[in-house]
Amino acid sequence: MNALARMRRAIDAAGIERDPILRGGTVVAIHPNVVIAKGLSDHAALGDFVSLGEGEGRGRGEVVQIEPDRILVAPCEGGRPLSINDAVIHRGSGRARPDERWLGRVVNAIGEPVDGKGPLAVPTEPPVAAIKRPAMMRARIDEPFRTGVRVIDIFTPLCIGQRFGVFAGSGVGKSTLLAMLARAEAFDAVVVSLVGERTREVREFLEDTLGPEGMKKSVAVVATSDESATMRRRAPVCAMEVAEWFRDRGKRVLLLLDSVTRYAHALREVAISVGEPPVARGYPASVFTDLPRLLERAGPGGPDCGSITAIVTVLVDGDDHNDPVADTLRGILDGHLVLQRSIANRGRFPAVDPLGSVSRLAARAWTEEQSLLVSQLRSMIALFEETRDLRMMSGWQQGTNPELDQAVMAVPRIYEALSQTRADPPQSDPFTQLADHLRHDKEKSQPH
Repeated sequence: MNALARMRRAIDAAGIERDPILRGGTVVAIHPNVVIAKGLSDHAALGDFVSLGEGEGRGRGEVVQIEPDRILVAPCEGGRPLSINDAVIHRGSGRARPDERWLGRVVNAIGEPVDGKGPLAVPTEPPVAAIKRPAMMRARIDEPFRTGVRVIDIFTPLCIGQRFGVFAGSGVGKSTLLAMLARAEAFDAVVVSLVGERTREVREFLEDTLGPEGMKKSVAVVATSDESATMRRRAPVCAMEVAEWFRDRGKRVLLLLDSVTRYAHALREVAISVGEPPVARGYPASVFTDLPRLLERAGPGGPDCGSITAIVTVLVDGDDHNDPVADTLRGILDGHLVLQRSIANRGRFPAVDPLGSVSRLAARAWTEEQSLLVSQLRSMIALFEETRDLRMMSGWQQGTNPELDQAVMAVPRIYEALSQTRADPPQSDPFTQLADHLRHDKEKSQPH
């Protein structure tokens, strides 16, 4: 059987309507992370999907480079091992086609169900198009919301449509904090993208954290750590397409992406496989182009649209907060929360460093009185932390510095009031609760 006949049979098996012009090619070279094919250079576009092989054993791949006489394809999951002259069939853009019936479902990076609940309904609308919205055509961000996490609502309050990062090393509590943020009640729909996560954590997050009630208004896009770089690279893009679909229908969407660093790792792996040279700690230049291209799609839509509030976790490699990816993301996002291992080692969770964290939209959430209070709290915490070594060496005597005396008395109580676990209920008025806690502790310390 010649290559043309094999391609026709593959199209028939895939159930694709025949085109007057057969859009197919053949495999001419196979490398560990990329497949080279001829015959599709005039039809394929970057990001399009192709079928690799024939019949039941065919796999899939994404077009990652196009040359005049060949294309480079990064394989996805599945498919038998390829051979030279195997068929390569053009399958289209691969963009997501969500609808309301996706709520409550778990899909992979190309929008296929992986939750065992049967196939997704075929929508009648065309795939989501990645439309770049000019800055002046977007609504302004000016409406705060409560996350229910005290330390965030006091020191780094968030607004609807904000893009916010949670920066931390491994095992410091990023995923747990993300689970607490997922309980925010200000949103109509939640889109969760779990990229490079352990399979155990995926199920625990969806079943235990979101739970049946949370999943009713959620869509989860999953690409675990054992999946290909192409799938891990596609998962956040698919999640963004789903979030954009709901936003364009007037909904307030919360997009949770864990983690954008593993997305950057997948970008790096694919870029190096097609020959891009590394420019910063092994990362090719295209990584630093693709990060803002994805995250800038979040935020408010037009006047008649909803918004996408994006909260992304950033895995800081080796606890180095000046890692190229972390440094780039701080410039893209509208604020960042820093989790410190030293704070977690002291048993305080969330392990948030209030001095190193910032929300660029905090002024739109605080009242004038709250802004002044937070400034005073930061000043006390800074003085307390700066003198920690001095006090450990018995270099502080009470009465010599009234400001330090006040900080030594108040800051441990503030830390205690800010501590919160996932089992604690969300907090609606953190300033009042902080004041009540400090007042109660002061009353207990006074002699009767």
